[in-house]
Amino acid sequence: MKLAGLKSIENAHDESVWATTWVPPTETRSALLLTGSLDETVKLWKPDELVLQRTNTGHCLGVVSVAAHPSGHFAASASLDSFVRVFDVDTNNTIATLEAPPSEVWQMRFDPKGTILAVAGGGSASVKLWDTATWNLVATLSIPRPEAPKPSDKNSSKKFVLSVAWSPDGKRLACGSMDGTISVFDVGRAKFLHHLEGHFMPVRTLAYSPTEPRLLFSASDDAHVHMYDAEGKTLIGALSGHASWVLSVDVSPDGAAIATGSSDRTVRLWDIGMRAAVQTMSNHADQVWGVTFGPAGGPGRLASVSDDKSISLYDFS
Repeated sequence: MKLAGLKSIENAHDESVWATTWVPPTETRSALLLTGSLDETVKLWKPDELVLQRTNTGHCLGVVSVAAHPSGHFAASASLDSFVRVFDVDTNNTIATLEAPPSEVWQMRFDPKGTILAVAGGGSASVKLWDTATWNLVATLSIPRPEAPKPSDKNSSKKFVLSVAWSPDGKRLACGSMDGTISVFDVGRAKFLHHLEGHFMPVRTLAYSPTEPRLLFSASDDAHVHMYDAEGKTLIGALSGHASWVLSVDVSPDGAAIATGSSDRTVRLWDIGMRAAVQTMSNHADQVWGVTFGPAGGPGRLASVSDDKSISLYDFS
């Protein structure tokens, strides 16, 4: 496996680019790359040449997360303005606007079937589940707090929820928090199952393997990437090599590799079998907030976005 640089766009946004994901292809078009920035915009890019297709406005503060529906027909953007905007990818028409109190909107993900949008609830120490047919809030999964906290305990905010990930079958939801813990829920029963431990700093991104349903990867400010058996509550391995915070992680469609982005300004490719970094890319001049592999079945692609306002696209083979 190897990454080869295809194209980079400098000043892709006017400010830091904090979020990216791929919009799956539809019957009428190929996959698109979706990016969100602190400049309050969301942009859609034609892959390979990174040609700008469309710029979406509507937020009044920076965009911190983007998510694409499995159908490829609509997507969502979450902003520091405490709104989630759901929009039609091809027309940019707003489908729904979901409101949350301040600091209640962080990372979000559609479930594999596309029936639920999970939104990390930030300061409420919860994850909100929205029905994508009605856009009604259908459940709130509360992250358990430490047992018997003292009235003077100021660490309750440490349960601030930053990240979410769905298992491939959509039955489990993993949530990463500011204090380094990862909480796993049975979504059907809206029931907390257990914590996964090992990190002691914020867990900013989580990703399940598409081929090993129990295998969960976590990226943390402690500069490590952890591999967990999310059902067996077991830490399988810890990958080290980044010199600073690991801000993002994604798993390749074949499940054989992961990519990570870090505040050390690098993108790393890791061989899961070897449990080692096999390549380091230094395209960016500032911290790398997002890495995302292209959809299965398409040309092998990886994209990364950074505080330096740029997007880089790599061939993955």
